[in-house]
Amino acid sequence: MAAWGAESGHIAVAVQDAVAVVTLRRPDRLNALTAGMRRELAAILRHFGGGGEVRGIVVTGTGRAFSAGLDLREAAELPPGGLTSDVELFHDITRAALQTQLPVVGALNGIAVGGACEMTLCFDARIGTPAAEFFLPENSIGLTISNASSLLVGQAAMRLVMESARIGARDSLALGLLDEIAEPADLIPTAIGLVHRWTQPGAATRAHLRLLRPSLATVEQAMAAETQAASGAEAAAIAVAGINRFLSRRQQAGS
Repeated sequence: MAAWGAESGHIAVAVQDAVAVVTLRRPDRLNALTAGMRRELAAILRHFGGGGEVRGIVVTGTGRAFSAGLDLREAAELPPGGLTSDVELFHDITRAALQTQLPVVGALNGIAVGGACEMTLCFDARIGTPAAEFFLPENSIGLTISNASSLLVGQAAMRLVMESARIGARDSLALGLLDEIAEPADLIPTAIGLVHRWTQPGAATRAHLRLLRPSLATVEQAMAAETQAASGAEAAAIAVAGINRFLSRRQQAGS
């Protein structure tokens, strides 16, 4: 058992060059995030976030996706009110990332969907391969956005959220969703290199992270509004209906 608590079995952590590389490892489900994985990811961020063991944290995925976001098959089995609680698990990842005292970098090896896309927006930097994409399908499904993305997504919000548009790597770079594009073999070394540049000996990194990140109070306010919106969508039954409709289409498509 790892020091941060019970493992989900789908997240691996390795320290490389004094950086904690956290890898989502559920490629058969495009790294869709179960409730257990979300709890574990928040715990890992808190475990390493004090800076006593590493200089930074890199979060990446395995296979052709960074993460498909919420595990909709698991969500479909939740009792009434469960979807709202599920949103809170995503929010705690954002909360944990913003409370770290060292840089947190998303290394997007492929598409980042829904809550997984949104959680990367609270990271301090995002580096992607040419295959990286940002995709927020919630509006078309009947779900609502989370992770304070209503605050953090910036000028691309309307296109990303209202149209459920898939934004490729080049467009993501232009919109500021990605900070850099790297070839697949260079993705993790590039992310680690960024952490090293930001945490050189004598640097005032911790102070600047506090100054440059959005205030936790503002983020909490945004997340509270998002939780309320999620509760409304669930109460109106559009969220559950949307999930079932999506899963039915996937089943008919044979995936």
